[in-house]
This record gives sequence, structure tokens and C-alpha cells, in this order.
Amino acid sequence: MDQYVPVLIALILGGVVALVMTFASTLLGVKTHSAVKDEPFECGNPPSGSAWGRFSVKFYLAAILFIVFDVEVVFLYPWAVVFRQLGLFGFMAMLLFVLVLVVGLVYEVKKGGLEST
Repeated sequence: MDQYVPVLIALILGGVVALVMTFASTLLGVKTHSAVKDEPFECGNPPSGSAWGRFSVKFYLAAILFIVFDVEVVFLYPWAVVFRQLGLFGFMAMLLFVLVLVVGLVYEVKKGGLEST
């Protein structure tokens, strides 16, 4: 249990710093409102259209593809740490995992899910 004490201290310290910064900005920040400040920010461009506009399905496909490959990296890190202890079985299991992901990526590319238009 002693090994988790530094992690707990770091979490508590991070939470305290976040709370202090949030309350400090609320108390000390300038509170002027204007029509320009109250508009939603869109990368420096003036807002266009309704905020309730529909997105293309390709946007969601790209987002799902990003999540899939992000999760892949989450599984690759622990595997890389214990790679030598796993031996050939661990290598083959990860090779199969990456192969399934590559097949999914090839399918996505053939379907045109990564095209911008």
C-alpha cells in the first residue's frame, strides 16, 4: 500500500492546484462582456450557421478511427514494457492484434473513410 502514497499525493496536489487556479481566475479575472466576447469561438473565423448544424458521417468515421488507433497505442505500451518476459507467445499475440488493426485500416481506406470530401 505504501507504493500508492506518492500517486495519491500527486492526485491530491493536482486537484488542489486546479481548484486554486479556477477560483483565482474567477475572483481576479476581468468581467467585461461584449457581443464579440459572448460569441462562440471558431478558430478565429466568424461563426457561420447554426450551432445545431449536422456533421458529415465522415467526420464521425474519422473520429472512431482515431479512437481505435488511440486504444491500440494504450495496449502497445504495456506490451512493450514486458516484451522480453512474454517471449514468442506474447509477440505472436501482439502481431495478431496489429494485423487485425491493419486489416481494419485497409478496409477503411478502401471505403474512402479517410477522404476529405
